[in-house]
Amino acid sequence: MEPTRKKYRERVPISKEMLAKHDKGEGIDLRATSTNIKNKVMRQKLKKRENTFNNTIKDTARTELFLTEDYGSLEAAPGEITMQYRQKQIADNVDITSAAKHFTLNLQFGPYYIKYTRNGRHLVLGGRRGHVAALDWVTKNLACEMNVMESVHDVSWLHIETMFAVAQKEWVYIYDNQGIELHCLKKMNRVNKLEFLPYHFLLASGSNEGYLSWLDVSIGKFVTSFHCRLGKIAVMTQNPANAVLCVGDSKGVVSMWSPNSKDPLAKMLCHTRGISACAVHPYGTYMATSCPNKSIKIWDIRQLAGPVHDYRVRSPIYHLSYSQTGKIAMAMGNVVEVHQLSGDGMKPYLRHRTKSSVTSMQFCPYEDVLGVGTLTEISSLLIPGSGEPNFDALESNPFQTKTQRREAEVKALLDKIQPELICLEPLAITEVDVSTLKDKIEAEKKLLYLKPKNIDFKPRRTKAKGKGGTAKVIKTKKILKELSRKETIDILRQADIRPNTNKAGPQKDYGILNRFLPKPNRRTNK
Repeated sequence: MEPTRKKYRERVPISKEMLAKHDKGEGIDLRATSTNIKNKVMRQKLKKRENTFNNTIKDTARTELFLTEDYGSLEAAPGEITMQYRQKQIADNVDITSAAKHFTLNLQFGPYYIKYTRNGRHLVLGGRRGHVAALDWVTKNLACEMNVMESVHDVSWLHIETMFAVAQKEWVYIYDNQGIELHCLKKMNRVNKLEFLPYHFLLASGSNEGYLSWLDVSIGKFVTSFHCRLGKIAVMTQNPANAVLCVGDSKGVVSMWSPNSKDPLAKMLCHTRGISACAVHPYGTYMATSCPNKSIKIWDIRQLAGPVHDYRVRSPIYHLSYSQTGKIAMAMGNVVEVHQLSGDGMKPYLRHRTKSSVTSMQFCPYEDVLGVGTLTEISSLLIPGSGEPNFDALESNPFQTKTQRREAEVKALLDKIQPELICLEPLAITEVDVSTLKDKIEAEKKLLYLKPKNIDFKPRRTKAKGKGGTAKVIKTKKILKELSRKETIDILRQADIRPNTNKAGPQKDYGILNRFLPKPNRRTNK
């Protein structure tokens, strides 16, 4: 027993390869012969900091010991390809739990639009002819089902699985998981697309008239709404990395929008014809676009440069979806194909044919499942290796209880990100605005040399006995100095510290409006 106890008394050792994977580079060599730092206190601080960095690297490498699952993939036998495998064959050769995730719902109020929750446990579906339903698709427990008696154009979950939004004929409605109407958002009218930004608690919409709107669902306040001058918004998705909306127009341009600017943050000319589908990788690294001329392009969205891959397919692609592991699904009429990116390019992985045309499609998070909505049915397809096998229970937990859901909602509200921080570069907030900081420091230096005015106090002599004296004069001077000091502080507070932008030189002539310009200083003109 003693050798066993001694073996597990210390922490589990880490391999050198794993440490090299998470290494941040060489640190400071604190040996006396290799550094010029002679201060003993400074050397101790640097040594403590280096120990902290090394412990962080070890802890990061050690956490991978808990990632016991691998997403895997289908491997074909010699002489075969994975594209020839059908869903029935896959379902017959997997375990009972996985086989139960493959099903088809035959419905009659299509075309249907589907959305999964962030933890991949719940599904909401909406039919164009008014059919709306929410369910736990794993256990097949139906939460609510109703007919709103008007056309439905899109659906979206909010921050929890007890509320979802439905874009109906005129306005956007919010329902709970019992089917009870909670809100009617009349400022979002004639909406085609809905997207929810979970870290900002924003419900974004694109309307049939070309309006983009953002609603803060935590306080029920509209952040902004403006016309984007792109016509009907039929293709819209979000970049999960920076919460920027990517909108495709009829000119082949994908524009990126933020609620902080009425002009697009960036534009990319992706195709010579209109954009028919657009999808962004969950990590915000790649973007896939397609157009009716049977082409699909993969872009590195971080560089906003040329396409990484450009392919031709046999039919136009009208729907795209990225999985958590990088597989991409494309819908061509009633055929769904899944491709996986490799070093050589994009390789076919699986193919499935539905009874009718595909109208919506999304990979289920943390599951090897692809949800497909068509004109007449909802299908759940098994795509081995498409979902992330190791989930963070503090981020999104598929098995959370009611108490955990409430705690997660409170924590998410406390960690809420303000809409003003939505930009192309999410790490820009950690950088220093050098030019503004320099101007501010220079202005503060100038104000530091602002001296209080001298007090020339001469007491008036009084002939009355005992009315004057040195003590009273000193006390009066002290009071006046204190008043002068307070006036100086008020001047410093009210002073404009912005740098003077008025440069010497010829002023622009505004014609008759010149009389409203500030008059020049007479002393400087003399």
